[in-house]
Amino acid sequence: MHSLLLAFYGDDFTGSTDAMEMLALQGYRTVLFLDPPDPEELRLNYPDVDCIGIAGISRSLPTEELEAELAPIFERLLNYNPTVIHYKICSTFDSTPELGSIGRVLDIGKRYFPQKQITPVLAGAPPLARYTVFGQHFAAVSDVIHRLDRHPIMSVHPATPMDEADLRVHLSKQTDRSIGLMSVLELEGNDKEVWERFSQKQDSILLFDSLNQTDTTASGKLLWKLAQTTAPLFIVGSSGVEYALAKAWDLIPELNRRSPNYPNDNKVSSEAAPLLVLSGSASEITRKQIEVAVREGFVSIQLPIEELLHPASGEAELHNLLNTAETILAEGRDLILYTAKGPHDPSIVETKARLKSLGISKDKSGQLLGQLLGRIMKGIATRNGTRRFVVAGGDTSGYATRELGVTALEIAAPISPGAPLNICYSSDSTVNGIELALKGGQLGQEDYFVRVKQESL
Repeated sequence: MHSLLLAFYGDDFTGSTDAMEMLALQGYRTVLFLDPPDPEELRLNYPDVDCIGIAGISRSLPTEELEAELAPIFERLLNYNPTVIHYKICSTFDSTPELGSIGRVLDIGKRYFPQKQITPVLAGAPPLARYTVFGQHFAAVSDVIHRLDRHPIMSVHPATPMDEADLRVHLSKQTDRSIGLMSVLELEGNDKEVWERFSQKQDSILLFDSLNQTDTTASGKLLWKLAQTTAPLFIVGSSGVEYALAKAWDLIPELNRRSPNYPNDNKVSSEAAPLLVLSGSASEITRKQIEVAVREGFVSIQLPIEELLHPASGEAELHNLLNTAETILAEGRDLILYTAKGPHDPSIVETKARLKSLGISKDKSGQLLGQLLGRIMKGIATRNGTRRFVVAGGDTSGYATRELGVTALEIAAPISPGAPLNICYSSDSTVNGIELALKGGQLGQEDYFVRVKQESL
């Protein structure tokens, strides 16, 4: 196996596929693993891979649990000898001092990657309509760009509300290290000028602005140059890091890959096959996607979560649900199984109350829900032979994919930025080759499910 250009750890599952997609679209073969692979397995089974990723869960972890999660991951990433190690965060930077603290991750990384230079942080991702300008972060919703603290979704996020758009101020609540800025103006000019400005920075953490391809490419060139003297270079940021580095690699003849890199085998289904969508997302965007799909002929059924998770009735309820789903799919109809339609669905409050009465804590309910969706997927794949699925919901996707028995993923086709269709790898022949799209609550066009249905590989 040739040397890895980059290894990344994603702090949530759908965010990890986002980073994989960004690299693949630029021509770099990237495989996303659910658990860190053995270096020998990597050498034997993926000899031509350029980049690898590990799908994680740290965004949903209390800050005091981050060390236990990340220490073994960072040690394993070092064993792969990549030039860059990237801790991949959500492009909306959502975190708090108590939950999924990015500042705490930076402090942990400082111990494992004691580079003498600053630790770069790049949050903007222009292809996803995420921008950082003079340290202020912006994100789009339905083509309207909002400052992060006025973002209609992230500013009122139930777990990690973003009430500060200046990412330096936001980070300062999570770490005591000094935080500087490489602004859009400082990224202008030739490579020598940009490097000289960077070299004068004395801060421990350096936030990079990101507005367009020009300044993002300048950041990528600077970071890659830094990595040549500080390997592995530890970077924290969104999939904008992959975008920036890929643009820099594109200018280096021996690293240029020229065209998108998708796997050529294991393509087993077509647009004629029925699609099963499993939604654990309560976002307004997902609600609209469900409604558009139903207008296009999809059948939708709300999952009886209380019964499915009840210790006494769960197995019988799951059996009945699989029978119903199998019948619908066998008739060639596409099916959506969802937990809620939008953030105001009254079932959300009812389900939370019911789960609490069953002794299921809030932090465990998401895990149980994801595992349930994974069991449904595997049951349908085994009984019906359906080979194309969608799972909607960031944390839900991770638990569902693990429950399905997936070892690794690789992009098969782009559908919507940050939410591609992927090929699953598994030692289980029932699972190996399944096509799976993973969509965070805020991602995808209103006809996203229809697009996944119609994609022909």
